[in-house]
Amino acid sequence: MNMKKSLLFAGLTVFGTIPFSSIAEPNSNHGYIDTPPSRALLCQKGINKNCGSIMYEPQSVEGPKGFPQGGPPDGQIASGGVGQFKQLNEQSVDRWHHVTINKGINQFKWTITARHSTTSWQFFITKPNWDPNKPLTRAQFDLKPFCEHFDHGKRPDKTVSINCDVPERSGYHVILGVWTIADTANAFYQVIDADIK
Repeated sequence: MNMKKSLLFAGLTVFGTIPFSSIAEPNSNHGYIDTPPSRALLCQKGINKNCGSIMYEPQSVEGPKGFPQGGPPDGQIASGGVGQFKQLNEQSVDRWHHVTINKGINQFKWTITARHSTTSWQFFITKPNWDPNKPLTRAQFDLKPFCEHFDHGKRPDKTVSINCDVPERSGYHVILGVWTIADTANAFYQVIDADIK
C-alpha cells in the first residue's frame, strides 16, 4: 500500500470507531416524562398519531428557560418553541390520547437520557375554565406551579420521581412539566394530556 492509501485507511479506521450519534447530535438526548406518559412519549409509542419527528426523540423538547415570564412563545409551549416539533402544538379536545390520573398525590417520573446540572422541576396545570380547543398559551395555565422541586445545580440520576399534589380539577386538562437546566439558557418541556378523576 502506498503512503496516501495507508493514511486514508488509518483515518477511516479511527473515524469508524467514533459513535455516529456523537457526530450527528452533539448535545445528545435529554429527558421526558415517563409517568404519567407525556404527549411526546405517547407519540414515540405510536398511541398518539401524526406527530412528526418527535416520535423518534421525545426527550428533545428543549427551549429557552424562564417559563412563564420567558420560555417558548404562546401557542408553541408544547413544542418548547422548536419548529421541527410543531405538531405537538396542535390542540383540541380529541387531538391527543388522554391519560387517566386522580386528583391529589401523583408521582411524576422523568426519564433522563443526558444528565444536566439542574435548577428545578416545575409542574403547571391548565385553569378550570380553559378552552381545550384553543392553542396552549400562558392565559390557559395557572402560572403558579402546583408542584416544584429545586436541585441547586445537582445532576439528576437516570430517573427523577417527584410526588405532586394535583389540584382540584375534573376532566381533560394539560399538565406542563418544566425541567430547568442550571448551566445553559434552556429548559426541557413536556405536556401531559390528563383526564383527571
